[in-house]
This record gives sequence, structure tokens and C-alpha cells, in this order.
Amino acid sequence: MLELCRVTPSLFISNARSACSTELLQQKAVTQCINVSRQQPFPSATVAKIQVSVFDDPNEDLYAHFDSCAQAIEAEARRGGRTLVYCKNGRSRSAAICAAYLLKYQQLTLEGALQKVKAARHVIDPNPGFMLQLQKYEEELRQKREQT
Repeated sequence: MLELCRVTPSLFISNARSACSTELLQQKAVTQCINVSRQQPFPSATVAKIQVSVFDDPNEDLYAHFDSCAQAIEAEARRGGRTLVYCKNGRSRSAAICAAYLLKYQQLTLEGALQKVKAARHVIDPNPGFMLQLQKYEEELRQKREQT
């Protein structure tokens, strides 16, 4: 089944097949796509495109992309746009990026962020390496907030 799962009013998550449906993108008014993969195609629709070239491998450094992706999602939301984050299956890489956004801009705990993404798309399951990177990111954000 093709679907874009709504995490927040301006953030969606899906697999690559759904992401490449121009009809779905138009239906949900998606204006930006973040493709968290090395091999999956971009949709042909006219949307802003960001590529995060990582494999779904626990040793990949997804952490290095958390801030820039979260900022891109937030900037698009503030412009009134909507972002779709996707990877091959819409389970691990895209879920980790969505969780990082929620950690940074909605000040959720990692547990709360994952619950919110899981409520939108029940199959999410970031791999163990990405979970460790999210824990590190959560801790870093918490320390920054305590310093201000």
C-alpha cells in the first residue's frame, strides 16, 4: 500500500515507493523530500530534494546529518511547506532522522520522539547503531539546553 505517514503537520515519513508517487506528494502538499539512502530514486515531482547518502548499517554515521536535516525540516515548516523523509523501507534511516527532528525542535525525549514516529508509521525500527547515535544526540541537546 502506498502511503505517506504524518508525524507532524509538516513532517511525513514513508518508504521509497510511496515517496516516488507524484500523486501522493501533491495530495499531501509535500514541498521537500529528504532521501536517506544511497540507491533509492528521487520523486520526479517538483520538490526540493536533499540526499543523505547512508546505508542502513549500524556503522554508518547518520549522526553527522541529524542537525542539518532537522534544520531543513524546520525551515521548510516555517515557510509553510511540508517535508517527506524516506528511505528504502521507511523503517530505520528515515525514522532516525524524524526522531532527531523531534528531539531538537519539539524537545521530546528519545522515547517520546520514537513513540510519535511509531504512532505515524508502526513499522519503524532504527537499527542499533542509529539508536546509539540518537541517544548521543539527545544527551548533547539536553546539555545545550541546560547551559542556556
